[in-house]
Amino acid sequence: MTEAVLEPGREEGVDKGEAEDFIRLYHAENPAAGPAKPRLREVFAEISQTGTYTHTPGELAFGAQVAWRNSSRCIGRLYWKSLRVRDRRHVDTADGVAEECIEHLRVATNKGKIRPTITVFAPDRPGQPAPVIWNDQLIRYAGYRRPDGRVIGDPANVELTASARRLGWRGKGTRFDVLPLVVEAKGVPTMRRLPREVVLEVFLRHPTLPWFAELGLRWHAVPVISNMCLEIGGIRYPCAPFNGWYMGTEIGARNLADADRYDQLPVVARGMGLDMSHDRTLWRDQALVELNVAVLHSFAEDNVTITDHHTEARRFMTHLEKEERNGRVCPADWSWIVPPLSGATTPVFHRYYDDVEMTPAFTRRRRE
Repeated sequence: MTEAVLEPGREEGVDKGEAEDFIRLYHAENPAAGPAKPRLREVFAEISQTGTYTHTPGELAFGAQVAWRNSSRCIGRLYWKSLRVRDRRHVDTADGVAEECIEHLRVATNKGKIRPTITVFAPDRPGQPAPVIWNDQLIRYAGYRRPDGRVIGDPANVELTASARRLGWRGKGTRFDVLPLVVEAKGVPTMRRLPREVVLEVFLRHPTLPWFAELGLRWHAVPVISNMCLEIGGIRYPCAPFNGWYMGTEIGARNLADADRYDQLPVVARGMGLDMSHDRTLWRDQALVELNVAVLHSFAEDNVTITDHHTEARRFMTHLEKEERNGRVCPADWSWIVPPLSGATTPVFHRYYDDVEMTPAFTRRRRE
């Protein structure tokens, strides 16, 4: 038997205990897969020889779905079994990753009927780090820092914008320039522009405030998270972009409203003619509601999937009840599950949760 050659810091390879826990979980929840013992013998033998092992397609799909089920910060887990898993573990080049990310956007966007989707690329292997995507979502808007310190566009993406420009990208300098993908493989970053046809955007307007459309606000339709690591049974997939669909408050109460993002509440309040002379007028609250009304209205008018925080809170309680009936812990971070608008009017506000770490999981990617 050839001795495995492992990368510095990973001399031990995949932890056999983590692998065993996952294989037993998979077989317990998938009786048709048969007993776990024969599969465990295969896995242990492969780890002993190579330092890692290879998930079957069924194990990979189940692991990705359960990672969503275990995501303590996600309110939209009721449909965790519906996650479509695109197995692209054979892809480990920057060009290959970029091409499959573009295809992911086509599949997930689905002409506005958003499909929960994950694309899983090559895992970390001993001595062979996997490719990674620098963007925190596949679609992000540029942020250009001016000499006076102000930012045109999204302040959250100033650093990524500067990196893309160093790689040769040039945007138009508007508030909503779509950034290119930056994929790093074998230590080398590569830039790839997203084709216009795979970036569905919704231009925002309000059902009763005609001037709102003149603000020129928009947002992209599909939130594909691309900076997290999928961990299944001791194996790390650092490049595994995944998406559900938006809850309106993610756009209307955070991306467009936060003072360190697009900071649109003062703009909307002025348009509404609100008294902004002091906080007790609650001008921010009124502007926030109308900004969120515009987001939900615009997505609905364009037939693009979105959900509101009241509906999603009820769905989460249904999910929680199902998990408890199945004898499973449902991890949840209260500060993320409670929506950032009218939280106390939703059922998720009025209880506490078990905020525990469970695997499989999506974790913050560690820089080697």
